[in-house]
Amino acid sequence: MIKFGFIVLMCIHGLIHLMGFAKAFGFAELPSLSKEINKLNGLLWLAACVLFLLGAIFYGVGKYNWCVFALLAVGISQFLIISSWQDARIGTIANLIIFLAALIGFASWNFHKQFEYDLKQLLDIENKRHKEILTEQDLLPLPDLIQKYLRQAGVVGKPKVHYFKVGFTGTIRKDQQSEWMPFTSVQYNFIENPARLFFMNASMKNLPVAGYHSYKNGKAFMDIRLLSFLKVQYQDGPEMDLAETVTFFNDMCCMAPATLIDRRIQWAPIDNHLVQASFTNQGLRVIAMLQFNDQGQLINFLSTDRYNADAGKRLPWSTPLKDYKTINGYNISNSADAVYSYPQGDLIYGTFKLRELEYNGK
Repeated sequence: MIKFGFIVLMCIHGLIHLMGFAKAFGFAELPSLSKEINKLNGLLWLAACVLFLLGAIFYGVGKYNWCVFALLAVGISQFLIISSWQDARIGTIANLIIFLAALIGFASWNFHKQFEYDLKQLLDIENKRHKEILTEQDLLPLPDLIQKYLRQAGVVGKPKVHYFKVGFTGTIRKDQQSEWMPFTSVQYNFIENPARLFFMNASMKNLPVAGYHSYKNGKAFMDIRLLSFLKVQYQDGPEMDLAETVTFFNDMCCMAPATLIDRRIQWAPIDNHLVQASFTNQGLRVIAMLQFNDQGQLINFLSTDRYNADAGKRLPWSTPLKDYKTINGYNISNSADAVYSYPQGDLIYGTFKLRELEYNGK
């Protein structure tokens, strides 16, 4: 609702600037504007209008550079308001609101650039890789349950997955007493040299919160910022490295079944519905239990190797999966929860709804 209101404010404020343009070129009398406006200033009034509208459009569709248009518009607008202060001074209030929002937007854009820079470096490498088709022969070393999972997922006969992109909407919270925070996220996972780049935009008490999780070369960090420049949480170190290795393996299992032919995974079947798996990267080894239903669909991923910063120790962590759907020709779970199991009971701290999934850029 706040986002919609801000878009309306920019649009209305921008359109009001057309009055200066209309007066300068004689399209309307407009007695409310007592001061004469020359044609050069009239064009500036028009430019401010266009820039405000572009800022509103780019903000509405989620483009980070909306703030550039908004800041230019405010600068031109305020110059014109000062030159016609008696008639237009009230517009300063709208300019101030938009200016403050654009400053936050600029901080968000600058924070997101780190994610974009890291991503470009990894994509430049991946786009040079030769694409191969995944065949039945690739499934032979795998346990029967995993073979069944990959077949029902529809990966056989399609390209092997070297990297994938995932977009989520959902909610997160810290504990049972905390309010749910809505979020949207985008992430890229790279398989050959394991890397995971995850960027999230959330809202806490109507204030924007951005988060960047990076996992490369076995090293990870998490950077959470209020208004995109005030750090509220930062974690790195060995425990974070291990936790993100678990998350990376979870992503492979849940969102990119084709990657489970990876030779760094070791399998140990338990029964007709359960398989133990371990994944090793950069000397870090994590273990998980994969649970399947009768149809061969993965319904849960459980690991005790994920560190919980609030508890200060590792806790059992799981991601129950549900709502399987065909997405781009693949049968994939469309939603999941993230759960920590505390001694006093389970805490669902995140809900995830799939909104975008691409393999190898397609």
